[in-house]
Amino acid sequence: MSVVRSRRRLAAVLATCAATVLAAAPASAAPAGLGDRVDVDRVQRHLVALQRIADTHDGNRASGLPGYESSVDYVAGKLRNAGFDVRTPEFDYQAYRLDSFALDVDGSPAEGDALEYSPATPRGGLTAPLSVAAVDDTPGCEAADFPADVAGKVVLVQRGSCSFAQKQQVAADLGAAAAIIYNNAEGPLGGTLGDPADARIPTAGVTRAVGADLAGRAGAQVHLDVQSRLENITTRNVIAQTRTGRPDNVVMAGAHLDSVPEGAGINDNGTGTAGLLETALRLGGEPGTPNAVRFAFWGAEESGLVGSTKYVQGLSFEQRLDIALYLNFDMIGSPNAGYFAYDGDDSDGVGAGPGPEGSAAIERDLTAAMAAQGVRLQGTDFDGRSDYGEFIANGIPSGGLFTGAEDLKTEQQAAEWGGTAGQPYDPNYHGPADTLSNVDEVALERNSKALATTIGAYAESTDSVHRGSRALAAEEPPMLGSHARI
Repeated sequence: MSVVRSRRRLAAVLATCAATVLAAAPASAAPAGLGDRVDVDRVQRHLVALQRIADTHDGNRASGLPGYESSVDYVAGKLRNAGFDVRTPEFDYQAYRLDSFALDVDGSPAEGDALEYSPATPRGGLTAPLSVAAVDDTPGCEAADFPADVAGKVVLVQRGSCSFAQKQQVAADLGAAAAIIYNNAEGPLGGTLGDPADARIPTAGVTRAVGADLAGRAGAQVHLDVQSRLENITTRNVIAQTRTGRPDNVVMAGAHLDSVPEGAGINDNGTGTAGLLETALRLGGEPGTPNAVRFAFWGAEESGLVGSTKYVQGLSFEQRLDIALYLNFDMIGSPNAGYFAYDGDDSDGVGAGPGPEGSAAIERDLTAAMAAQGVRLQGTDFDGRSDYGEFIANGIPSGGLFTGAEDLKTEQQAAEWGGTAGQPYDPNYHGPADTLSNVDEVALERNSKALATTIGAYAESTDSVHRGSRALAAEEPPMLGSHARI
């Protein structure tokens, strides 16, 4: 459909769609279009396949290990059989391997873990006095936050405001021997220093409770033992594109395929993988849609978003321009599920700012697709923890759905969505119990149908993202069906 005809239809489409959103369908009603063809039983069948792959490969599907290679073969095989143009491009990276970790203070063990890419301590660990950084609005982000005598000590820093990498870099510049970063919310602190080149000193993460205890014990003797190494890895992404549709206006959607080495990764991110894969299979490799659709299943996300980053960086400017938008689906079946869409316009004001132009329209369209099932979404920050990062960095409109990881569900959220307040959205995040029993089937179905509905709509037209983002700013989000051309 031409731009002129599309614009003529815009007012009429929005008038009918806005009314539909305001009177959202009950949860049993499926969204129209492609989402209507996505069956949760088929989505779960893919999860069973991923679980069995992990079960027969040392319990995991981590990049660089046999379980991941089998996962690639499974996904790529399904897509080839459905008629897609499928590639599995290789890339190299350095994987972080943690062989052992121990932390004790004045001879008593303390619960914690090494942050990803933390350098190793000497064999047998290091022992040094504890120094405590000041807590302010930007704790540990500037040299002034640290005591004058931090050199040679293990410094304790609160999480918040700046990256873990920045905190340990500032401490390293002041001569600290190691760093301990403690959470500013309930639950364990897991995370990454971003890149081996950014990692300067051994760095551990601990809970808020452990951190609060240590904050009153400046001068205590800390023994930290981190035995880690970097391993050169060659692994693969899976990239599958329809053989029909405009190749210069590609709708792209991705989910990371790898797990952490500790487990099968069925919620993180078997759920996103399974929902996206089943959407691709229902769409087919040669749909009669105006736009091409490209599905990506990323490798080495758990090693620092490596697969998606290398993919985008490997494209020319013109190839990046061909990507109309990017949708990301990372964890869509958390057992204590929240219902989130990435905050494209920063209306929730949670910190990272808006996405590129058009991202606000994506948030509204995803919100509408979920509202059609009777579920109201909440915004979540583009906090750099998933594969949208390099797309956003290159100005590509982005969005996605998310059901929550280690953060705690609030009372208000539990009242609206169900589940248990005060508990993590996924209590088994990055753990060995992230198995088939770690998935909320209702959340999986809702999110799978919503993502399929939205992908199907964009396969028909991306005008709501590229031409309507400013015009629609004050409107209720339209409900998208696979034949909506707006």
